[in-house]
Amino acid sequence: MKVKLTEKLKAKKVTVPQVRAFSVHLLTASGSFLAFLSLVAASEENWTAMFLWLGLALFVDGIDGPIARKLEVKYVLPNWSGELLDNIIDYVTYVLIPAFALYQSGFMGHGLSFLSGAIIVISSAIYYADTGMKTKENFFKGFPVVWNMVVFTLFIVGPGEWTAFGIVVVSAILSFMPLNFLHPVRVARLRPLNLTIFLAWCVFGVAGIYYHMDAPLWVRIGITVTGIYLYCIGIVMQFLPNLGLKTAAK
Repeated sequence: MKVKLTEKLKAKKVTVPQVRAFSVHLLTASGSFLAFLSLVAASEENWTAMFLWLGLALFVDGIDGPIARKLEVKYVLPNWSGELLDNIIDYVTYVLIPAFALYQSGFMGHGLSFLSGAIIVISSAIYYADTGMKTKENFFKGFPVVWNMVVFTLFIVGPGEWTAFGIVVVSAILSFMPLNFLHPVRVARLRPLNLTIFLAWCVFGVAGIYYHMDAPLWVRIGITVTGIYLYCIGIVMQFLPNLGLKTAAK
C-alpha cells in the first residue's frame, strides 16, 4: 500500500503553468492580509492607514483578474476557484471593513452609524449571492457594493450626517435595482474616458490620504465630481445604448 501511494505521489508532477497559476491565487489571497492590516488600523481609528491598506487591496483586486485570465488559471487549476476566493476577500475589503469604519468613527452619530453599518453588511451579503450581477457588456447590475470607495469619499468630503445616511440608504436600494453601474476597465464603451476619470478619482484619493483625510477644498471637489461621474455614468450609458459605440469598436 505504501509503495503504491508513493508511486501515485511521484506521478503527480507539478508543472510550471500550475505554479504560475497558483501564484496568482496567492496574489489574490494577499488581499486578506491587507484587509487584516486595514482592520487593525480601523480598530485604532487610524483612518489614513486603514484607507491606505484598502487602496492597496483595491490595486491587487484590479490586477489579479487580468493576470489570471492571461495565464488561464481557471483551466490550469480547475479545483481552485479564484472567483470564490476573490468574492470572500472583496466582501471583507469592500463591505465589512468600511461598514466597521463608519460605526467605529461615529461619523453620523452613534445611532445612524450603527444602522448604516447594518444596512451595508446585510444588503451586500445578499448582493454577493446574485450569480447574475454582470451584464453582457460587463456592467454591474445594481450598485456593486463598492462601499470602500463610497465610505472613503464620505470621509474625505465630510457631508452632513443625514446626507451621508441618505447616500448609504439609496446605494443599498440601488444594489437590487435593474440599473447598470460601470466597471471602468472591462466595459468597452467610453473606456478611455472612463479610465481617465477613474484614475483622476484615484489621484484625488491619494491626495486625500496625503493630507491625512483632512483634504483641502480642491481635493474634496475633485473626488466628489469624479465620484458622481463614476456612480452615474453606467445608468446614463444604459439609457443611451449607442453612446461610445465607436470607441468600443476601435
